[in-house]
Amino acid sequence: MFRWLCHFDTKKFRPNEVKRVQISLACVFAFMAIGWPLIVYQTGVMGWIKFWLMPWLGYHFWMSTFTMVHHTAPHIPFKQSDDWNAAQAQLNGTVHCDYPSWIEILCHDINVHIPHHISPRIPSYNLRAAHQSLRENWGKYLNEATWNWRLMKTILTVCHVYSKEQNYVAFDELTPKESYPITFLKKSNA
Repeated sequence: MFRWLCHFDTKKFRPNEVKRVQISLACVFAFMAIGWPLIVYQTGVMGWIKFWLMPWLGYHFWMSTFTMVHHTAPHIPFKQSDDWNAAQAQLNGTVHCDYPSWIEILCHDINVHIPHHISPRIPSYNLRAAHQSLRENWGKYLNEATWNWRLMKTILTVCHVYSKEQNYVAFDELTPKESYPITFLKKSNA
């Protein structure tokens, strides 16, 4: 419960952001106070699960997967502030991942991710042209991958805990050998 409350602590934001955070929180809580009861009243608890909870879980799974793929790779190190370089971090601190075309259409080219780190103001319809320009001029610094189950297995089983010496340490190096999820992933993709 305490962690949940910390997430909504406005003291953790910059002073110029607090007003927007408060408006956002007011909207979320207003929807919870008004929208949820209306959904339950009109459709029952199963309607709330079907029309709100399941789409919400699906959306967060979808977006979490994209975020994880774009920002996690075994060879991408975290840098201390005295070693950090903004240009280097923007170019090779993230991953461009090619997905099947139907996913790219649904996501408005969010997979073309490196230009977003160069400038978040690049509109989605210009991401491909921006990425092509980056590839032509800075290609050796870019991280590119093609989505597949092996990539997901690597991310899920290797890239977890930061280590200055190794970039990432896998959970199975830190967890007991009988840890069920890690054992299951290793068996299912072996």
